[in-house]
Amino acid sequence: MKLTPQASRRLAAASLASLVALTACSTNSDGATAEGGVSLDLVAYSTPETAYNEITANFAKTTEGEGVEFQTSYGPSGDQSRAISEGGQAADFVNFSLEGDLTRLVDADLVAVDWNAGEHQGIVADSVVVIVTRPGNPLGIKGWEDIVKPGVEIVSPNPGSSGGARWNLLAAYGHALEVNGGDEKAARQYLVDFFNNAVALPGSARDALTSFTSGVGDVLISYENEAILARQNDQELDYIVPDETLLIETPAAVTKDAEPEAQSFLDYLYTDEAQASFQKYGYRPVVDGVTGEVDGANDPADPFPTPKVLFTIADDFGGWPAAAEKFFADGEDGEPLGLVAEVQQETGKLGE
Repeated sequence: MKLTPQASRRLAAASLASLVALTACSTNSDGATAEGGVSLDLVAYSTPETAYNEITANFAKTTEGEGVEFQTSYGPSGDQSRAISEGGQAADFVNFSLEGDLTRLVDADLVAVDWNAGEHQGIVADSVVVIVTRPGNPLGIKGWEDIVKPGVEIVSPNPGSSGGARWNLLAAYGHALEVNGGDEKAARQYLVDFFNNAVALPGSARDALTSFTSGVGDVLISYENEAILARQNDQELDYIVPDETLLIETPAAVTKDAEPEAQSFLDYLYTDEAQASFQKYGYRPVVDGVTGEVDGANDPADPFPTPKVLFTIADDFGGWPAAAEKFFADGEDGEPLGLVAEVQQETGKLGE
């Protein structure tokens, strides 16, 4: 792994298992393995690691994947993207939790501008924002209004580093707009109440899950697939798909200098086999017709219920560039703070 010291410290915990597995695989500077195959650097956000372990193994059994080995790195989406753009992390294939983390690489001339021109617009898997509770839901949480009641302790990742956090907060804000007739002042107050109840804002969605399962907080705001995977791994928790929630769309692309096998791998992700692997671990497939039971879901036979109101970034928030500017701008270069950043400062909940 070609990491800067800073990136190494950020990503070491998420990448440890992958690094150990790779010690037997040697590569040279042009990406070839010692056995004459091809080594690809797969860099992704923190949550899809289990799915990719299966997907990469299955890809290696295909004609296109014969001889291909992967070096993998998983961590907070924003940190991963910055490490690549700054030259500290090699990458052939990337999968982030936010479009902005991918377009950062477009701006750095590392990914082609037409990365999202295909049928699925560069999205390889979907999910939705859910509310995770303790087993049996002892506080009787039914939706977004219950988690901002006095005394309810919230765990959610930090929007400064985690893409998951941004999906979470936009889902919460969208709910507040919906139930308050579009009143942005009331929706802002909801965010204030949300952060006032936050007891932990870890660096990534996976770190937030770990914090929650170790006993911190009453509720966790997370991806549906994370809750399902946790239950598959015998973690004791329940989850609720709120009446109003947000569609999570995770973009992927190959870098300009990647080996041709990286594009073959990206193409493979849209096969029924790969989509079934995503689904197996709780992601909603983006390819029609991929169905099946999902262990760990509230209803394994019907794992992905349709919410009453399903927001999307494009339709309800004007796309990621507009949403990032309005909600998450960090105030650099004299620009105003985004709404979420402003509320974080106001409440003193700046995260880890």
